[in-house]
Amino acid sequence: MPRKTPSREHAETSGTKSARTRQRILDAAAHVLSRKGFAGTRLTDVAEVAELQAPAIYYYFPSREDLIEEVMWSGIAHMIDHVQQQLDALPDDTPALDRIEVAVEAHLRYQLEISDYTTASIRNSGQVPENIRARFSTEANRYGDIWRKLFQEAKREGSIRPELDLRAARMLVLGALNWAAEWWNPRRGTLDQVIRTAKSLIRAGLSSADEADTPEPPTQRSRGRAKKSAKAAS
Repeated sequence: MPRKTPSREHAETSGTKSARTRQRILDAAAHVLSRKGFAGTRLTDVAEVAELQAPAIYYYFPSREDLIEEVMWSGIAHMIDHVQQQLDALPDDTPALDRIEVAVEAHLRYQLEISDYTTASIRNSGQVPENIRARFSTEANRYGDIWRKLFQEAKREGSIRPELDLRAARMLVLGALNWAAEWWNPRRGTLDQVIRTAKSLIRAGLSSADEADTPEPPTQRSRGRAKKSAKAAS
């Protein structure tokens, strides 16, 4: 069953029948692409998941490549929106390393739990032809800007070890986060465990001496549980 995205939920509640069908095709394509890859994604498989006849797809998308391009672009665009929303919700005085940890959690949770689109985009970014990758790459650069700003803020605060190369550190962190789509199996460890481990490793690897013993901030889920507990106690 394809995982839902904000655009799918909007289409299901407010779109026309045509818009809902188009969204169903995109959801099915994201589901198949995230699992079978670019070379293995066939329109017959997409049609089966979307519960349509394969020729009907051409009414909405001129070709298989156009459909995959839309999935790839949507995956990174949705990720940008999700991560930025999590960062915007933080107080203005949130330390830079805490903001990086929030971005780490948002990235992993969206990639591995929420969106087939993002999983498909990340797993296939190096497989698709250049004509499909161009639109995706523009969005990927926008996403990179979010992380570049996070690392620059941490350096200005003195939170990152001065000997680290910022670009290398940022690319290594993003590479590790993206690679989780290839190896994570929920039967061999929960996503919460992966997130806690990732945040611990990244903080320890980046932190200056003064930051090394900073307590780990709560996860998105634990913050929600804490709010519920406080409300119940009152």
